[in-house]
Amino acid sequence: MTVVLVGIGGALGAMARYGVGLSIGVRDFPWATLAINLVGTFVLAAVLGAGGESRLGVSAMNFVAVGVLGGFTTFSAFGYETLTMLRDDRIIAAAGYIGASVAGGLLAAIAGYSLGRVLS
Repeated sequence: MTVVLVGIGGALGAMARYGVGLSIGVRDFPWATLAINLVGTFVLAAVLGAGGESRLGVSAMNFVAVGVLGGFTTFSAFGYETLTMLRDDRIIAAAGYIGASVAGGLLAAIAGYSLGRVLS
């Protein structure tokens, strides 16, 4: 049942993301993506900060956190995981995670784009 809830939540999150993108439109700066990432991070942190699983239950938490917010943005998980490391005084680990995520993401985008160009 949890898999179904996560799937439904993911579909809802993806549709919400698409709707935000349509409403903001294409601009010279990726405002829609930025808004989605910031809102998703805020909502995940608020849900988890309010007790998350203990208040909502495991199934509801998976629906919201993994499903809806996972479909909406995975950046929310990045933000919250970084916060968790910082709260645990794991500054070096957090800095490494930020650096690896940003630099690695950019390198992965470059590599994927390059591969796509070669294959097309």
